[in-house]
Amino acid sequence: MLKDKLGINTICTHVGEVKDEQFKGAVSPMYLSSSYEFLDVDVKRYPRYFNTPNQEFLSKKIAALEGTEAAMIFGSGMAAISHMFLAFLKKGDHLVVQNTLYGGTVNFIKEEFPKYGIEYTFTNGYRAKDFESVIQQNTKLIHIETPSNPLLTVTDIRDITQLAKTKGILTSIDNTFASPINQKPIDFGIDMVMHSATKYFGGHSDICAGAVASSHEYMERIWNVSKNLGGSLSDMTVWMLERSMKTLGLRVKAQTKNAMKLAKWLDKHPKISKVYYPGLKTHPEYKLAKAQMKGFGAMLSFELTNDLDSYRFQKQLKLIKSSMSLAGVESTMISPHLTSHALLTEAERAAIGVSDQLIRFSVGIENAKDLKKDINQAIDAIR
Repeated sequence: MLKDKLGINTICTHVGEVKDEQFKGAVSPMYLSSSYEFLDVDVKRYPRYFNTPNQEFLSKKIAALEGTEAAMIFGSGMAAISHMFLAFLKKGDHLVVQNTLYGGTVNFIKEEFPKYGIEYTFTNGYRAKDFESVIQQNTKLIHIETPSNPLLTVTDIRDITQLAKTKGILTSIDNTFASPINQKPIDFGIDMVMHSATKYFGGHSDICAGAVASSHEYMERIWNVSKNLGGSLSDMTVWMLERSMKTLGLRVKAQTKNAMKLAKWLDKHPKISKVYYPGLKTHPEYKLAKAQMKGFGAMLSFELTNDLDSYRFQKQLKLIKSSMSLAGVESTMISPHLTSHALLTEAERAAIGVSDQLIRFSVGIENAKDLKKDINQAIDAIR
């Protein structure tokens, strides 16, 4: 069967399985060896070369989900994005990067790029004109994130890729918030797609991993850098990730459905001053999100009214967990100014709209009515 003819849940379940040829088990066997036959074999396998059996086959599943020729898995989302950047940027090159972006990526660029002599410019917005205005003669890569963390801004992927192609510039995207269930950037011309696989790919808050998917040509360039930097993932974790991804489609669809219910409810709540969710018709990019996403995702953010303390509110939650990470089957909330964007200065956070009242809400698979009750009781406890 051809992978492009399979449904999304079939891909999640069957593509990228390691076949158990001896016992015909339903679950992929786990190869924990760090040493493989070297003589008279077609593939020289070694964990740091990203090609152990479990590494190789899980990469096929990720590529199938994103609709790319190849993929690689890494020890974390930051390992994935940093290896990707360093594979395509060198001293004297310039990166254009979206300003509404995960704080860890922002910090990596600011802290590490000067050491390599790589130039960069953050845009003043997330529309094509904002990117075009800062492109330089030495710009080699444009990086975007949509929907973005934590304000759920939506960037027009096709506009950005068309702009880049006219100027011979490569493009990359952080597709973590959407996941391939809700968005396939390759369909809109993106060159490289990365994920924090810790999030929806793992989905159970027990895995740290990253992924990049692209063409054979571009993945070869990334591999040539990555085998030297050594950010590979252990086969125990690879096996766990492959197991978790079998339910990716089911989980994300259920979480997305819940998120829409919660976003609509919060939008009418008297103690919530603003809701950020691309599925709301009041979202400035609602029509764009509807055009380029299959679903609006399971992430949203909201701001409490100024008379409520966001820290005390989260302390009162009984069901929803306070957690730095996101996308698990359990619902979580955090204050971005204390976590994902804590490395930015107060002025930098203010410039992109990350206030102290902002709370990022990763919606899980619980019953929506129970999540609503929990939010209400937490608000009542601090009023």
